[in-house]
Amino acid sequence: MSRVIFDIETVGYDFDSLEPAIRDYLIKWNLNSEEIQKIKESLSFYPLTGQIVAIGMLNPDTNRGRVYFQAPYSDIVSFEEEGILYKPTTEDEMLRDFWDAVKSYDKIITFNGRAFDCPFIIIRSAIHRIKPTRELMPYRYADMHLDLFDQLTFYGSYKRRFSLDIWCRVFNIKSPKSEGITGLDVKRLFHERKYIEIAKYCAKDLYATKELLFIWENYIKFKPNND
Repeated sequence: MSRVIFDIETVGYDFDSLEPAIRDYLIKWNLNSEEIQKIKESLSFYPLTGQIVAIGMLNPDTNRGRVYFQAPYSDIVSFEEEGILYKPTTEDEMLRDFWDAVKSYDKIITFNGRAFDCPFIIIRSAIHRIKPTRELMPYRYADMHLDLFDQLTFYGSYKRRFSLDIWCRVFNIKSPKSEGITGLDVKRLFHERKYIEIAKYCAKDLYATKELLFIWENYIKFKPNND
């Protein structure tokens, strides 16, 4: 069975660049300036107010993959490093490349993909008038999409939920956040044109998810007749 892990990095649009009707809708119930600022800082969480700046894909069984990333106003060219092909492109083209690649895999693996990555990809694709090539949001318990966020909370059996960073630290996996970059830094890095740093940060998320997958498969997932 062929498998692929994928992850995205997103950047919110500048609040003032949004249409007036959208701006008004976002803040109409928030008169407090602090609440309004929090809304402005959360635009990267939603496909209607943000865009994808990187999509990473990794085959956990071959350790080979690719990261598509936006690099506007730059002369960066494609390059390969440690089995990962890094390809500068546009959001439109990276989504087309993603759908063309993902259709050939039997199983997709994510961390919180059902709540974030998959809906974001689907909606941004629709905005670019790109049709899906496969189902990313099947029945929650279907085997074709393994969301480790769901698995590690046993489908919400306990309420406290932890980030990929925390799971990595507990299981002694190198966290993508260990070098000082978090998802909150992506917008700043994008505006500073540090596109390769974003792409490599995305790749680190892929590797961390792969290691967490192996922990889940070998030590958490129940296997009948397993020693």
